[in-house]
Amino acid sequence: MSEKIMGEFNIENTQVEAEAQAQLPAKVGMWSKVKAFFLQDIKVELTPAQQKFEDDLNDFLHIELTWQDFRDFLFQDISFGKKKK
Repeated sequence: MSEKIMGEFNIENTQVEAEAQAQLPAKVGMWSKVKAFFLQDIKVELTPAQQKFEDDLNDFLHIELTWQDFRDFLFQDISFGKKKK
């Protein structure tokens, strides 16, 4: 008889716990806080001068180089010392 009562109690208790946990907010762990901090959206507004600098920098960094340009850079004439007149 006690097994029957305990069995019914466990089933009912499990259902009540599941319903109660469904209504509670989820526990926020440390890792969730760290991820939320590092993955937050950042909005940056630039002044026109800063925007121009950023555009120029992007243009410079995305220049398409060919093998000929690279070869010309490697084999350019280099002189050391003072220039003779």
